[in-house]
Amino acid sequence: MKILIFFILINFITSIVFGLDKRKAIKNKWRISEKKLIFLSFFAPLGALIGMRIFHHKTKKLKFNILIPLFLVIQMCILVYLYLIYLV
Repeated sequence: MKILIFFILINFITSIVFGLDKRKAIKNKWRISEKKLIFLSFFAPLGALIGMRIFHHKTKKLKFNILIPLFLVIQMCILVYLYLIYLV
């Protein structure tokens, strides 16, 4: 149960970070680096994808359009694998 709460929380935070960076981009203020956004996306790809779509942020960047769905597929495969291992 703690793992589920962690995943929900990290994905929510990642979505918010994408929104904050978009707001900073609009206001020409200090930005969150792409490296940090990608790092967060590795651990919370669903949150990153939701943040990209809701805030229309980084949607034209090829790096984000390839890596984030890839991270999501990898994470889903790992979760299914762990589920199957602990189910048997």
